Amino acid sequence: MDNVKNDVEIKLVALDMDGTLLNNKGQVSEANRKAINAAKDKGIFVVLSTGRSLLTSREHADSLELNSYLVTVNGSEIWDDQRELVERNLVKSEHIEWMWKLTQEHNTKFWAISTERNWHNEMPEDLHQVDWMKFGFNIDDDETRAIIMKELQDKGEFEISNSTLKNIEVNSAGVNKAKGLELVCQRLGLEMKNVMAVGDSLNDLAMIKAAGIGVAMGNAQDIVKESADWVTATNEEDGVAKAIYKWVKLK
Repeated sequence: MDNVKNDVEIKLVALDMDGTLLNNKGQVSEANRKAINAAKDKGIFVVLSTGRSLLTSREHADSLELNSYLVTVNGSEIWDDQRELVERNLVKSEHIEWMWKLTQEHNTKFWAISTERNWHNEMPEDLHQVDWMKFGFNIDDDETRAIIMKELQDKGEFEISNSTLKNIEVNSAGVNKAKGLELVCQRLGLEMKNVMAVGDSLNDLAMIKAAGIGVAMGNAQDIVKESADWVTATNEEDGVAKAIYKWVKLK
């Protein structure tokens, strides 16, 4: 596959954060930072494409001095280079309420992201007065997770993914990182074939499949590795830097 893809010209690098760009301490390694700077110096756009909200990803974007777009909350929000909102996709509050009741019924932990803040195992007094973008379940028990997953799928209203093997992430149907990156490319005058996307979990799968070069981390879930064009090193071994040096023509 390497030979087939070697002629792809990468003009944009899309990076997941947790388990990908960040090491297990939640930090950007010096090697990753150096590779990102080398790409930027060559005029390559570097875009964080994350399940996190702007609130919890902005600090890393600023520390890397990224002056490009951000795809946040799995594509629910797109921000431009001035951190101005380009697009927002909401989950209906009645769907949030239904999922919250599922967590109570099955006694699971949860989190949710609204336009104003992140919620962890608590909800506002009136959740219908809040604009929601994502709901997440943290479920240690495999059987319970399978039951909830089936309920979510049967509803037919959601984009369902995960960011670890123990959680489920729920966005509105059709909202994912690939769609977010397509909009970014459209605004930058690029095509998805000029994108290298790097990730480790199910919420990265759509962008890895849609990109010209889809890269799975060495620590990625098996299905992500199987769908990728190439597998790099783990997030503890500067996998992002290795992918940039392999696929982005920096010389």
